[in-house]
Amino acid sequence: MARPSDPRESREPRPARTARSAGPRGESQTAGGSTPGGGRSVALEPEGPPDGSGLGGSSASPPDAERKLRELSFLHEFAKLLTTARNWDELMRTIVDRTTDALNVEVCSVYLMERDAAELRLAATNGLDRDQVGSVTLAVGEGLTGRAALIGRPVASPDVRVDPRFKWVPGFDQSQFVSMLSVPLPWNDSVIGVINVQAIETRTFAPEEVEFLVTIGALLGGIVEKGRLQAEAEEQLETLTALDGARAELLAVVTHELRTPLAVVRAYLDLLADAASDAPGGSSGVDDTGTAGPTPNPELVEEWRSQAIAQVTRLDRLVDSILASVRGDGLAAGLARAPFDIARAVNDTISEMTPLLRGHALRRSGTWEALVGIGDEGRFRQVLEHLLENEVKYSPEGGSVSVGAWRSTGEIQIFVTDDGPGIPDSEWESVFEAYVRTANRPRGSGIGLYAARRLMNAMGGRVWLESNGYGGSRFMVAVPEMRQTDASTAGPEAGVMSEAGPEG
Repeated sequence: MARPSDPRESREPRPARTARSAGPRGESQTAGGSTPGGGRSVALEPEGPPDGSGLGGSSASPPDAERKLRELSFLHEFAKLLTTARNWDELMRTIVDRTTDALNVEVCSVYLMERDAAELRLAATNGLDRDQVGSVTLAVGEGLTGRAALIGRPVASPDVRVDPRFKWVPGFDQSQFVSMLSVPLPWNDSVIGVINVQAIETRTFAPEEVEFLVTIGALLGGIVEKGRLQAEAEEQLETLTALDGARAELLAVVTHELRTPLAVVRAYLDLLADAASDAPGGSSGVDDTGTAGPTPNPELVEEWRSQAIAQVTRLDRLVDSILASVRGDGLAAGLARAPFDIARAVNDTISEMTPLLRGHALRRSGTWEALVGIGDEGRFRQVLEHLLENEVKYSPEGGSVSVGAWRSTGEIQIFVTDDGPGIPDSEWESVFEAYVRTANRPRGSGIGLYAARRLMNAMGGRVWLESNGYGGSRFMVAVPEMRQTDASTAGPEAGVMSEAGPEG
């Protein structure tokens, strides 16, 4: 970062001062102060050469009323500038520049207390090396700055060259700055930092000057702390945004790479089916060498291929869901709102999941009425797949899984339940939150039910839990029913719930 030009060049000419002297050393630190009281002087640290306190008489000062009026006008303008600062850097620049003018000095620096309250870190300066902001630190009690923070009162030194309390910071402090006044920044009965002013001549700060800087410090305490909290929050937001971008990029790459193996798996399934159909031996079951072999069952081979391709298609849909989420569209991206036969969708989903359901008896109840709903059939089946898998996972060994559907006041409602104890009613809502796993159901990622609710809500449906009437609970899914407005409107042919369950 380029070193800024001398800030003194932009300020108005100042009145002549007492004799200046350029000493061998200077300091960038600030000192603490106390809250001012109307018209009274503020107590300084009672030590420090050359006159013990650093507080002394000043040459001809304006009448007290005139001075107070000028200070009040400055504080009013100062407060307006601070509250309109657009960002943290502008706030810090306003503080050091305006304070420099107010105290008629060459340098102002601000140190802020670290969150562990063990040391102070340079936050701003306008007369020393700004490249050191964020790097220079002082322990509490170290130097005039640390001393002010420790005792919570102003600390002044008319000549730091002969003040044992002063700590020289190599590479930062400059020898021409001789006198120094440090005042703590109070906030909620604690010190959150220190503001320093420095001048190039040997100077004893007058009581009214100390009191004025203490008043400025009291004004700054809350503003600086709130500004720092806001800056920290913005920094955390930037970090989280960067992490979210990295996550999205990773997911995009991973899901893109999934496309290729899925396509290859589908191709090999087709080749295996073709190879089985063209196996040597044909209907005679004898190959070219005259060895008898098993005769493939073309119908069985075709069924296996269809089921395998159905699962690959299911993976394809999941990849689409992930990609939509990565693009920022969320789970609801690309949802269709079209009529579909819910009964057929339920039957087809159960058929596809036959291998998973084979260890449980399946009970189905249905209706002979039309079961045509409005929504996204693919996403509806995705929700149903998860609910069936969930019930199989937690159903007692040898227990059954029940599925049913009916019409109810403008909706098609579907239930899925098992013979287990179910989910306690106190957890019926929490299980639909992301990453929640209950004591009764500790397995899984905790994202499936959250996704199910998001999907159903996006297509105008619902999903919830209720009692199954047998001491357990059941999942309920509702899809808006398709309404036929006149006799000429034709919808898809509605199926019915199959009465036959999977074998085994």
